[in-house]
Amino acid sequence: MITKEYFEKEVAHIIANAIREDVGDGDHSSLACIPETARGRAKLLVKDKGIIAGVNFAKRVFDFVDKKLRVEIKIEDGSEVSYGDVVLYVEGPSQSILKAERTVLNAMQRMSAIATKTRTFVELLKGTQTRILDTRKTTPGIRILEKWAVKIGGGDNHRFALYDMIMLKDNHIDFAGGITKAIDMTKDYLAETGKDLQIMVEARDLTEVEEILQSDGIYRILLDNFDYEDTKKAVELIGDKCLTESSGNINETTVRHYAECGVNYISCGALTHSVHNMDLSLKAVK
Repeated sequence: MITKEYFEKEVAHIIANAIREDVGDGDHSSLACIPETARGRAKLLVKDKGIIAGVNFAKRVFDFVDKKLRVEIKIEDGSEVSYGDVVLYVEGPSQSILKAERTVLNAMQRMSAIATKTRTFVELLKGTQTRILDTRKTTPGIRILEKWAVKIGGGDNHRFALYDMIMLKDNHIDFAGGITKAIDMTKDYLAETGKDLQIMVEARDLTEVEEILQSDGIYRILLDNFDYEDTKKAVELIGDKCLTESSGNINETTVRHYAECGVNYISCGALTHSVHNMDLSLKAVK
């Protein structure tokens, strides 16, 4: 997985790019009617309910835009919120508050939606040994924020990208000429390059599970689009030889049933690709 240093670098890059995209050569609406010396105070208001996320990200945005801005956090990341709650206050140069406003809201609305959906899945899995995972089905350019939101919601992060885990999916297997050949070539590649990466292999049926188990050194087997019965059989076959993960159109109705089959993880792309933004606004305090 990624290091703390890499995480911080990615977040900083996202903030700089978002402000560049939104502000350009200046926030002319504010420059036109608000004096440079004007100071103001604003509150971040919740107009919805769910799990709030992105509070610490917002603090970093305000600091990036203007270090004279002061943020007073009232509700921390991961907390339940409802209509009318005030998450934070920001105070300082009025032009700077307005310059940061949209980047803060856009990020927090989406992050809160993801954290809320993740928390729903986490609650559904209570009492089982199964953990919910995100996927790479994220918005280009802001993956770090979306995976951060999953963690805030109580879920776990899958690999961050193509570089931090070997994941042999159906296309890799078919292009390589079969499961065993793909695994053997992968082991050779890791030995040649000196890379220390976990190997995960996708199985499309029980026959493929049996073939994967003929190879040593597999970290996790992904049971893709298995029904409940075959998932139970696969878990029994695999035993403690490696970890197991279910995936494939799993939703709030089916997730508990898959967990009760005994898998270690369930991955769900819907955590990040099928959410409705939480309604938040930034309002001036008179």
